[in-house]
Amino acid sequence: MARPIFSPKIYVEGIRNGNRVLLAQAISLIESTRPEHQKLADEIISELISDPNFSKKNTLRIGITGSPGVGKSTFIEAMGMFLIEKGHRVAVLAIDPTSQISRGSILGDKTRMEQLSMSENAFIRPSPSGNSLGGVARKTRETILLVEAAGFDIVFVETVGVGQSETAVRDLTDIFLLLLLPGAGDELQGIKRGIVEMADILVVNKSDGDRVKLANQARANYLNATHLLPQNESGWSPKVLTCSALEKIGQEEIWKNILDFQEKTLASGWFFENRKRQNKSWMLDAIRSGLLDSFFSDPEIRAFLEKIEPDVLAGKVWPFGAAREALGIFLKK
Repeated sequence: MARPIFSPKIYVEGIRNGNRVLLAQAISLIESTRPEHQKLADEIISELISDPNFSKKNTLRIGITGSPGVGKSTFIEAMGMFLIEKGHRVAVLAIDPTSQISRGSILGDKTRMEQLSMSENAFIRPSPSGNSLGGVARKTRETILLVEAAGFDIVFVETVGVGQSETAVRDLTDIFLLLLLPGAGDELQGIKRGIVEMADILVVNKSDGDRVKLANQARANYLNATHLLPQNESGWSPKVLTCSALEKIGQEEIWKNILDFQEKTLASGWFFENRKRQNKSWMLDAIRSGLLDSFFSDPEIRAFLEKIEPDVLAGKVWPFGAAREALGIFLKK
């Protein structure tokens, strides 16, 4: 890391005072794979959440997903500016897909949200998805805690796009928005049912110009589809809305429904019950991740895998048998 690394106290005080440079550096520490950076990041987060006022912060975490090209970045920028005008401070954690070939990410979300990125009341952090499933970066959970500690009360988590494991964003946020394009029909069949079932609000974007009629038809089709879904665990009935992020149409109604969701789930107790469940999920995921790292970094395991790999590739050794033997070696330690 090129920039100087400070003591945990400097980062904690800087983050609490809204120092964006120290906030960005702390997030880089979280995302780093170096043990010394991980240790420092853990100390920073532990100190931040030890503040008795931390758990009392009135924050809202909003997950955004949708097919590539649906206009997620444009939607978030329009909503972000709308909320800033209402006095909120907005953080955007945007997950860029990591290439499975080059292992690189574009990380261009700030260029796609130019107006929002220039606001003093907004903070945009693009992160590579890496090998994480669920369309979210492995350290997104910890990053959420940091930006909330820095005073950002609205946190958008933008995922890489609709896919088999995109529903992991549901375990990160309070409310889940699924963006859709006008023109249901065959597209309705292509949307993963699991994602639709988890969405609290479905928004048909790009409802402008000659696509307004098409968007309204799509809304009606999606609305009919949601009526066939089982009751949401939160007790909330999914809403289907239309908007034009480009023309800045529909933001008021979307925000009204988000606040309605928050009010009803707070009243029922589900809002904080969901966050408690998420804390448990985060803990278990961290354990799984730590075990996985320990397993593959173990010298004896690496030597065993290197030795047995040729036989597995040649079909001489059953892959599951090799895996079981490797786990046996690890568990005996």
